Formats: sequence, structure tokens, C-alpha cells
Amino acid sequence: MSRGIGYTLAIFFFTIVFSLPLGLLLTFFETSKNPVLCGATKFYVFIMRGTPLMLQLFFIYYGLPFLPVIGKYLAMDRFAAGCIGFILNYAAYFCEIFRGGLLSIDPGQYEAARVLGFSRAQTTAKIIIPQMIKVVLPPTSNETITLVKDTALITTIGITDLLHYSKSLVNSTQSVLPYAVAAVFYLIMTTGLTLLFNKLEKKFRF
Repeated sequence: MSRGIGYTLAIFFFTIVFSLPLGLLLTFFETSKNPVLCGATKFYVFIMRGTPLMLQLFFIYYGLPFLPVIGKYLAMDRFAAGCIGFILNYAAYFCEIFRGGLLSIDPGQYEAARVLGFSRAQTTAKIIIPQMIKVVLPPTSNETITLVKDTALITTIGITDLLHYSKSLVNSTQSVLPYAVAAVFYLIMTTGLTLLFNKLEKKFRF
């Protein structure tokens, strides 16, 4: 079961580390004045949020290798496919969360910062993003906790995660105890994340 926990934690870690910055980057693309960049990002978010994560995992692992010409170059192992699927999916959700936070900022602050001599990049980094963080922390917390539970979906492409081992142990021991152990592990993770985000919310509240 420890190996399954390792896969679950690895999927969670890689998804958070890469989907958060990618989601922020997509937010800037979606709110840019470039119609092509904005439109392409909106379409990407529409597809990733509008289709099941399980289907996306199937497409990346099972479907991409069958694409004409380039399919053979897109074949990858199960773990890589799982990581990519989760990262691309959650980046779209974080993009919309960050976009909501960005839109909550008074546009007049950009004008005020320009008067004070701040560049666009300085304004975004030093004024806009710190305020945006306060707004997006609660929904980001909810999405992160959802991610903990969604990691169980990696078993659908054959990765032996915690849920996979729990099911195997239940079948072999004829006991529901492994499910209880798995539930406790998920609860520990979600509780830890809840406490972490509560501290972050208090820190950025003022």
C-alpha cells in the first residue's frame, strides 16, 4: 500500500507544482488584448472543463499514440500520461479561478500605478497579484482538496495508486479495513491542506 500512497502523492505534487503557474499564465493569455491568444485560451479552457478528466486521461494515454503521423512520438508511460492529464485539466480550472480574482481588482489601480511610475509588469507583480491572492485562496483551497480525491482516477489507466492497492487488499483479505485505511489517508491529506490554506487566508487577510 505504501507504493500506492507514493503514486498518489506524486500525482498530487506534480499537478500542484505545474498547474498553478500554468493556470496563472493562461489567465494572462485569456485576459490579453490579443484576440487570437485570448480565443485559443478560452477554447482550451472550454474543452478541459467541459469534458471528464477520466476521458482526458484515456485520450492522452490510449488515444494520442493512434494519431496519424505524430502518434508514435506522443506515446508515453502511464505515470507521465497521468501527470500531463491532471496538469492540463487543473490548469484550466485554476485559470478561471485566477481570472475571477483578477477581474475583482479595480482597474483604476493600473492607472494609479502608471502615474507613480510603475511598469505593467511591476504593477502586476507588486500590486495586482498580492490582492488577487486574497480573493482566489478560498476557491483554490477547494480545488486543491478536490484534486486529492481526484487522484484516484489514475487507476483507470493502470497506475497502482492507493485506491488500487486498497481494492486488491479487500479482495484478497475479504475485509473492508484497507478501504478504511485509505479513507483515513485521504482525510489526513485534506485536513492538512485545509489547515494550510486557513493559515494562508489569515496571512493575506490584512
